[in-house]
Amino acid sequence: MQIREQVEQLVKGALKAAIDAGELELNDLPDCGLERPRDEGHGDWASTVAMRAAKAAGKNPREIAQAIVSRIPTDSIVSACEIAGPGFINITLDNSALQGVVQTVRAECMEYGKGVVEGPNKVNIEYISANPTGPFHVGHGRWAALGDATSRVMRHAGYDVFEEFYINDHGNQMDVFAESVVVRYLQLLGEDVELPEQCYAGAYVCDIAQAIIDEDGDVWRDADEAERLYNFRERAYAYESAEQHRICDQFGTTFDLWFSERSLYEPDDKGESAVDKALQAMDAAGYLYEKDGALWFRSTDFKDDKDRVLRKSDGSYTYFMSDMAYHYDKMQRGFDHLIDIWGADHHGYIARCQAMLSAWGYDGALEVMLGQLVNLFRDGKPVRMSKRTGEMVTFEELLDEVGVDATRWIMLSRSSDQMVDFDIEVAKKQDATNPVYYVQYAHARICSILRKAAGEAAAQKVEAGECGFDDLVCGLLAGEVDLSLLQDESELALMRKMDMFPELVQQAARDRAAFRFTHYAQELASSFHAFYTNCHVITEDERLTRARLALCDAVRVVLALSLSLLGISAPERM
Repeated sequence: MQIREQVEQLVKGALKAAIDAGELELNDLPDCGLERPRDEGHGDWASTVAMRAAKAAGKNPREIAQAIVSRIPTDSIVSACEIAGPGFINITLDNSALQGVVQTVRAECMEYGKGVVEGPNKVNIEYISANPTGPFHVGHGRWAALGDATSRVMRHAGYDVFEEFYINDHGNQMDVFAESVVVRYLQLLGEDVELPEQCYAGAYVCDIAQAIIDEDGDVWRDADEAERLYNFRERAYAYESAEQHRICDQFGTTFDLWFSERSLYEPDDKGESAVDKALQAMDAAGYLYEKDGALWFRSTDFKDDKDRVLRKSDGSYTYFMSDMAYHYDKMQRGFDHLIDIWGADHHGYIARCQAMLSAWGYDGALEVMLGQLVNLFRDGKPVRMSKRTGEMVTFEELLDEVGVDATRWIMLSRSSDQMVDFDIEVAKKQDATNPVYYVQYAHARICSILRKAAGEAAAQKVEAGECGFDDLVCGLLAGEVDLSLLQDESELALMRKMDMFPELVQQAARDRAAFRFTHYAQELASSFHAFYTNCHVITEDERLTRARLALCDAVRVVLALSLSLLGISAPERM
């Protein structure tokens, strides 16, 4: 049981005892209202239960607080309780409770802070979802980091998370892409052909055209135009799709499903497509009508600013129709909640998408996280173009220069609704001014301390792959460890910080705020560096040494876990 839960039990028990003694009259027990005091001098926890109960009990909050405080035992995990202000109950934990955090972390390891979500919790998180018509830009990289980290945090909090990439492979942009490759193909064969303005002009299109020449030569020069366009479209699509998979793998982002937009229009064994099914369900709900030869969705019934066209008068479907069928398909797959991560420029698209789900009876099922863009800098100066191609800087180029860990950290250093200023040169630094290096260094330093304490023979076994680092630590700290010796304020500060981790997991999952782990990891690393300065880990007192090694090991685990929730590595050496 986590410390927070133990404190809640004590407060609730004291409140119930006051009711049983006749000091308070309450039919229902209010929530304890536990929160972390802003001022550390006010204790480890503060409860607002007295103020929450005041109206129902018909008493002054301080009177209620006194009745509760007098019944909270101070011989368990609490060392002191004080009443402050209008009725806050400030609770200071006993050192033994904090020392127990070390034991809990070491016992649970990477399961520490893992939660359980009661009730419906099957969540679909869709992110990146780029057109397969060109390389990922840096903004796509941010959506990748946000989606992946949000999924990791929510999964650790107890949600059943399914990650999905929506491939926009249906529509005119695919034909434009194919036409772009055709033009570059003919140009590379010496033909005098102009590239139309609407075509894709990136250097990667020339690469695809050259690959076709390398494979097929000039056989497509005078081929049937429709056949050539189809062939080039499918090959260009396959090329870019493979590139997107490769870069996602490089970034450490994996999806449970890459969902093709095309598949929405393909009939099943009954001859019905996902589009047909979505339209039938919407029609049955009574929100479709025809006007001027087009088919419309009555989205204004759900606070959208205007009704939306689904099928145009020429019989073709709109992009919104694909979105409607796709989201309906998601709900039919059994998800309780949908989270889409979009760029901030799609803000105006949210209302119509939420409207369609409400029309089917899934009110509130769609949540949209908007991600602000990334501003690239180099030594403080804006970067607009790639040095390699003279065009936009791609996500792959950024990864190649900066690396996955630093890129992820910076992309996740702010809330999704805030822009990120990404300075390439700062991200490459290997010193304390680079926050990800600072945190990883703290982890590596702890590993070094543990290796030194375990001895050269044990360390060599880890290096040789004969055992893992956890095995080294288990051997080092086998048997009893007297954690009661951990009394220094810098030791207690570390334990307090680690105690905050489980509630941070729940809050970050609830608020879709994975970025908080960048701040938390920095604070924990800072607390460790302060401890390392103030306390010798390996001392002449063997019992104290073992206790401090156990503390270091617990910090190692929580640092590694925090980094893993961000998708960042925790190196054992640096």
